[in-house]
Amino acid sequence: MTEGLTGPFLMVVEDVFRHASRGVRGVRVTGQVERGRVRAGDEVEVVGFGGGAATVPVLAVEAGGLRAAEAGAGAGAGAGAGTNAGVVLPEAVAGALERGQVLAEPGTVGAHRHFFADLDVLAADQGGVELRDGEPLAVYLRAATVTGTMALLKGTEVLRPLHQGSVAVALEHPVPVERGQRFAVRHAGRAVGSGTVTGLSR
Repeated sequence: MTEGLTGPFLMVVEDVFRHASRGVRGVRVTGQVERGRVRAGDEVEVVGFGGGAATVPVLAVEAGGLRAAEAGAGAGAGAGAGTNAGVVLPEAVAGALERGQVLAEPGTVGAHRHFFADLDVLAADQGGVELRDGEPLAVYLRAATVTGTMALLKGTEVLRPLHQGSVAVALEHPVPVERGQRFAVRHAGRAVGSGTVTGLSR
């Protein structure tokens, strides 16, 4: 996964608001710019939770709470990878937007329900527990929280605290996922581990 200042635009959807200001009506999406940059007039794709494949124009951009020419990496003082920004989109997409999606340069990020990963289980005194095949999990990917199940790979029967193993994760809903992406998991309401995505499957 391309990270930092370079690479195609990707912004995490954290909050969604109605917007009407300076003659521009639409829906304002706020969140963290993970990479790249965006300008008014650009096309972005809404990815995740069934919102994918919708490519829409950017009506306006905000950086630091103010209207800006662009937001994201290299956009000037206070901007860059990991910078919070606002993007105004047409009102027509308001019903398709929700926390946990991403706005991305069209065709650069996919939504997936299945992926492979290396999972590290926390120490027992930090909340780690034994994890077995088919365990239900709450999976945290960027701002998305999705119910999923885990299948152990390579003949492993159980993952114990402080152990690492290869797993296949099946999610309840498709979310934006990329190779190399970090994620966290909770089991029975408690944080039990974290992992890195190693492969993708639809």
